[in-house]
Amino acid sequence: MEPVAGSLLVAAPTMGDPNFARTIVLLLDAGDDGALGVVLNRPTELAVSTVLAPWAEVVSGPDVLFQGGPVETDSALAVADISDGQEPVGWRRVFASTGLVDLDAPVELLAPAFASLRIFAGYAGWSAGQLEDEIAEGAWYVVPAEAGDPFLDDPTGLWAAVLRRQGGQLAMLATMPAEPTLN
Repeated sequence: MEPVAGSLLVAAPTMGDPNFARTIVLLLDAGDDGALGVVLNRPTELAVSTVLAPWAEVVSGPDVLFQGGPVETDSALAVADISDGQEPVGWRRVFASTGLVDLDAPVELLAPAFASLRIFAGYAGWSAGQLEDEIAEGAWYVVPAEAGDPFLDDPTGLWAAVLRRQGGQLAMLATMPAEPTLN
């Protein structure tokens, strides 16, 4: 599968970069100029209310910021699932009913449209051709996203769950220990 907006990047078990070890990245944009996404399975302990108080009542549990990636960690991106299919102003579709939210838009106008919302500190980014090179080297597997992937109550098991649902050899990787040499 080609990396496109709305697909997932699953870090190979042998991923050497600690920023991405055992992560799942939702691609928000991918094209000739590069790619951008957010890590879905790295919740922080920082409550949304401490940095983006107006959005605290809207986020889906857990109500903490997620570490979206190593780039610009002092900025925030929000991903939301719309509930009634009508696209509100300040929301841009990424895949199915999931899209990006403009955090500068008035919360009271957007909140009623969302079934789920998650806020990420920072993002993961790749320059033109960089992600494709990493995929060719075997650092990432590209798989389709499912609607609930960005909004799980407990995202810590997402890496293994996404691998298992692929079947075949990818499913077998879900059982690989984090430190195979200690096995």
